[in-house]
Amino acid sequence: MTTYRYTVAELRGQLRQLLLSGAAIALGVAFLIASVSGSGALVDSFSQTAAAEVGPGDIQVTGTAAAGAPDAAAVERARGTAGVAAVAPRLTGTGAVLAADGRPLDRTAVVSAVAEDPALRWQLLRDGRWPAGPGEVLLDTDTAHRLDAAPGTEVQLARADGSATTARLVGTLDGRGAPSFAGRPVIGVPAGALAQYATGVTAARLDVRLGPDASRTGTAEALRAALGSGAEVHTREASVREATRQSGTLYGVVLIASLSFVLIALAVARMVGGNTFSVMLAQRTRQLALLRCVGADRQQLRRLIRRQGLLLGAGASAAGVLLGVLLCAVGTAVAGTLDLGPVHLSLLPAPLTCALAGLFGILLTLLAVRGPAKAAAAVPPVAALGGTPAPTGGAARVRAAVWISGLLLAGTTLLVTGALAPPPLSLLAVTLGAIASFFGVLRLADRVLPAVVGLLGRPARRLGGTAARLAAQQLRLNPGRTGATGAALLLGVTVMVGAVTALEVTSGSLVPAVSARQPGVFSAAAGSGGALPAGAIGSLAAERGLTVTPVRSATVDLDGRPTLVAAADPARLNPSTDGLDRARTLADGAALSGLGESGSRRVGGSGGSGSSAGGIELRLEPGHSSLPFTLQSGATLLVTPATLDRLAPGAPVTTVWITPADGEDRPTARRALDRALADHPQVTVTDTAAQADTLRSLLDRLTTVSMALLSFSVAIAGLGVAATLMLSISERSREIGMLRAIGMSRRQLRRMLTLEAVLLSLAAALVGTALGIGYGWAAARSVTSTVGTVGGPPVLPVLAALALTVLTGLAAAVLPARRVGRMTAVAAMRAT
Repeated sequence: MTTYRYTVAELRGQLRQLLLSGAAIALGVAFLIASVSGSGALVDSFSQTAAAEVGPGDIQVTGTAAAGAPDAAAVERARGTAGVAAVAPRLTGTGAVLAADGRPLDRTAVVSAVAEDPALRWQLLRDGRWPAGPGEVLLDTDTAHRLDAAPGTEVQLARADGSATTARLVGTLDGRGAPSFAGRPVIGVPAGALAQYATGVTAARLDVRLGPDASRTGTAEALRAALGSGAEVHTREASVREATRQSGTLYGVVLIASLSFVLIALAVARMVGGNTFSVMLAQRTRQLALLRCVGADRQQLRRLIRRQGLLLGAGASAAGVLLGVLLCAVGTAVAGTLDLGPVHLSLLPAPLTCALAGLFGILLTLLAVRGPAKAAAAVPPVAALGGTPAPTGGAARVRAAVWISGLLLAGTTLLVTGALAPPPLSLLAVTLGAIASFFGVLRLADRVLPAVVGLLGRPARRLGGTAARLAAQQLRLNPGRTGATGAALLLGVTVMVGAVTALEVTSGSLVPAVSARQPGVFSAAAGSGGALPAGAIGSLAAERGLTVTPVRSATVDLDGRPTLVAAADPARLNPSTDGLDRARTLADGAALSGLGESGSRRVGGSGGSGSSAGGIELRLEPGHSSLPFTLQSGATLLVTPATLDRLAPGAPVTTVWITPADGEDRPTARRALDRALADHPQVTVTDTAAQADTLRSLLDRLTTVSMALLSFSVAIAGLGVAATLMLSISERSREIGMLRAIGMSRRQLRRMLTLEAVLLSLAAALVGTALGIGYGWAAARSVTSTVGTVGGPPVLPVLAALALTVLTGLAAAVLPARRVGRMTAVAAMRAT
């Protein structure tokens, strides 16, 4: 009991010195809780969006792959099943929304039927009301915004026969309720009026509402019996589970990605805690030696310090849990004020998450004090008399030098190997090399950072005068403390700059390749997925500014398996297209496989109209080729045009790749393309530049998110700088008093402390930036070596990281500077 009282008393005496270190641990725990809860909420939002499209029906009926969509006879049989109150076929087709000038919008619209039964309407109505007659329609909000149309206005639509008509817009649909229609205009019409506006109408599923006393399980069994083996019947709960089946995997991916940033922040917090305890215990050397003199052994000293770490960790973790819950509660309240469509977010963490985060914070603190406790227990009793402990032996220094040299050598070798080797092992080599070499640099931080401070101190002395000279001198005279304090900042800056450099170089290398390695600049396909109209192909071919390459395709029976086969003339495609060399040398009777299959296969028949091929041997070339799927969505085999004529005579053109003719630019080609397809609204055009822009936008968002998350690490490291400066003030009280006595003003003292923090932060930022750029470029090189690595580190994000680090140093100096400014010369001289 006496030992515990002494532990608590000692902790109270050192509480002010440990407050900032505890804040770093609390911030790390709060970050952990917020990341886990945020990851779960993000994935839950995906699940809710997917589940929204299932709809309110009690039972859903879909057709099997072999039988196809449910037909009218299936609808009548479902309506006649006992327990069924209403059935609504989920009918969809293709149509067109016309702009003010009468031309169709750039993408084919989805025409979706609104069920007559209000209980079976699965669409998400945002504004207005549901349509009640054939002249009333709904549009998705994005399309209505593009047309500048509001409920109550007239809009122009294309009829099924191609003529134009007007309809009254009575409401708008929230596109987030139908993710399968994302990116396409959506027209909602009454089920009875669907044939007026849509072609290619199909029933994707049947939504079934049960009677008040009907059993879902029993009615589902009755529907299976009535509809036969050509239908799949699921209750709403089963449909929701199927729609959200991928959420578990997605949650794991998102959680691992977010926890990687959290672990970096917690590693920084551990370094801050360990450094704070090391400095604090170094100041208590005589007290620890006196305890040894009165009979305390090394194990007792270790237990004493570990108990103090345990108490600090428990208090800091409890504060971190409260802070994390508070942040999640605020996030939930903010999310409740936003329009998220069908998503209802709750960021509140589970009790188990809070308990595990708190436990992790305690273990982190115990791990942080392990090294300082071991060093403190090694203090000999002679130190109580003012003696000096024996210096570390030469053998220990030799072992440390060998260990550091081995880390640096191994890390550099792995980095070079990863940058030069082909993927996928190259990225693993770069990762291991970066970790090994960085740990080697961390072990040398007490030499590297003081040296950089010395270089920075030269111009600082000219600009800051005496205060700057003393600040640089103080940092260089305490290399161990400078290295230990700056190591946390060094870690945060290195990871931040490395992440943004890797993403920027990857973006600069992959984004151009996405467009440059496509078969053409534009592609055109029928919105229904069938054959392109002959008139559309003729109009495109008539444009002199366009080079048109038709792609024909057909579904054939390959060893009893339906397989989509495509064919095109490789001489007319973009010469930089991936896999084009193999296509040019492809012989008749051979095929390139997108699945990596090889060997001989027998084609027994064709699913194409008018095809009667059978008994043809097809040789699959060894190796994988991405060209079949690139040329035709869903195709797994590429053959020569002559081979396709044998497999499926009269196979239609299903896709056209368009490239600007020599001397034509992209905008001019796009205008010619729109002009050629003005009378064919059912044709969908895809721009490969838009795909590249999408990839660039994704990587830019990843860069922003990475910098935001990694800024937590820099903020935690700033708390470590502040904690070390606060401890150094206590240690340097007599020095500060002497400086005040010889005429140094309070303002100069505050400037000296501030410059110490800024010089230390800037030194760590410069070294971390250099390491981060090297690591980031090597990581990007390992990923983009097959397409060519171009570009360098992003200037603005790197400058932002440097500025953030310097601002962190300035913020870290606020409390120490205020404290030193309040000290009087007499009080400082009396301090012991």
